[in-house]
Amino acid sequence: MRTASGTARDGSAAAPPAAIVDVVIKVGGALMRDPEAFGCAAAGLGQIRRDARVVLVPGGGPFADAVRDADRKLGLGNDAAHWMAVMAMDQYARVLGARIPGAVVIQNPGRIGAALTAGRVPVLAPYRWLRRADPVSHSWDSTSDSIAAWIAITLGAAHLLLLKPAAGAPGDVTDAHLASVLGSAKSAAPLVSICTARTLGAVADSLSIPRSGRGGRG
Repeated sequence: MRTASGTARDGSAAAPPAAIVDVVIKVGGALMRDPEAFGCAAAGLGQIRRDARVVLVPGGGPFADAVRDADRKLGLGNDAAHWMAVMAMDQYARVLGARIPGAVVIQNPGRIGAALTAGRVPVLAPYRWLRRADPVSHSWDSTSDSIAAWIAITLGAAHLLLLKPAAGAPGDVTDAHLASVLGSAKSAAPLVSICTARTLGAVADSLSIPRSGRGGRG
C-alpha cells in the first residue's frame, strides 16, 4: 500500500513529482446527467491549445453510481467497491476520449509527454497506475476528487481544476478526504479551483491555460 503522498507504507519512495504537467483537470462524471452541459464541457476541453501542459482525469459518473448501488444492495466490501469505482473512472475516460476533440486515452502516466508532443489532449484512465500506487483510502469518502488531487501532486501540477455540474466552495462540493490528500504533499500542493461547463473558459483564462484562437499558435 502507498500513502496519499505516493510513498510506500514501508518507506520506499514512489516516483517523485516531476512537473510533467501544469494543470490537472478532473472532469466530473455527474456532467453526464445533463447532455447539454456535458457537450459544453467537451467542446471547451477540446479548445485547450495543444501547447498547454494539461491532463484530464475522469470522474466515475453513472458507472460509479452503478457500483454504489450494487454495494448498497449486496455489500461488496470496501476493497471490491473501491477498485470497481476506479474501473468506472476508466470507463468514463473512454467517453471523454470519444467526445472531446483531439483527446487520447492513456493508461500509463509516462505517456503524457508523448501525447502532448503529438498535439493531443491526454485523458488518463488511472486504474492500472492506481493498482500499483494504491494512494487513497478504500472508502466512499475518497472519490475521484481525492484521486485527482493525488495525481496532480504526483505529476507536479501547480493547479487542480475540478469541473463539476455546480460551483461552490471546495469543502461543500468535494469529497471528505480531498483536504487531507492535499495536505500530504511534500512540496507545494496544487491550487484548487472549481468551475462548471459554462465557466470553464473564464477559469482556464485565469489559470493561463492556452486556448485555441486566443493568440499564438493554436
